[in-house]
Amino acid sequence: MKRFLCGGLICLGICVLAADMPKPLFENDFESADAGKLPDGFMVLAGEFAVNGDGTNKFLELPGAPLDSFAAQFGPAEIADVAVSARVFGTAKGRRFPTFGVGLNGVSGYKLQVSPAKKALELLKDQELKASVTFDWKPGLWTHLRLQVRKVKDGEWRVEGKAWKQESAEPNEWTISSDEEEAPIAGKASVMGSPFSGTPIRFDDFRVERVAK
Repeated sequence: MKRFLCGGLICLGICVLAADMPKPLFENDFESADAGKLPDGFMVLAGEFAVNGDGTNKFLELPGAPLDSFAAQFGPAEIADVAVSARVFGTAKGRRFPTFGVGLNGVSGYKLQVSPAKKALELLKDQELKASVTFDWKPGLWTHLRLQVRKVKDGEWRVEGKAWKQESAEPNEWTISSDEEEAPIAGKASVMGSPFSGTPIRFDDFRVERVAK
């Protein structure tokens, strides 16, 4: 009887916690999406993004050609106190590597970018480099990315990002950050990729959510 009661209480606790969790502003894992198409809720800025699969998993894929920079937007237009996360898969070809990332605040907003050729994780505002840290990207493995923009106080915003490999636990601390005095502009979240290795880039598990100030 005690075991039954404890199990019931644990289950009730989990259900209460799940009910208290805020609903994400946007999420898509592509499992119910039609292959070969772009799902509803996405806007391609450049590139032939489409849903593809490997037999066990579906994802949004950017072809390996042409060798240029491409991006797609999704979710609501937000200003601050918001985070975007996704996981990305790419491969190398000789000494050629892809670059890829996630973004917030629209086309000219903030971007968290993995640049394997530089062995770096970079934080940019539009095309301006705000910060860079060493990052050892592994080809052929999924890389998780998370970027958030939050208002610290009037006249001060903090942009924070982290990246970690699929076999690793998510870091407790932010890997890279920048303090900004200029207010962010309203804009959608995004993913971007440059298939410089000539091989496709895969994106999966998109999520946009509110964060605490």
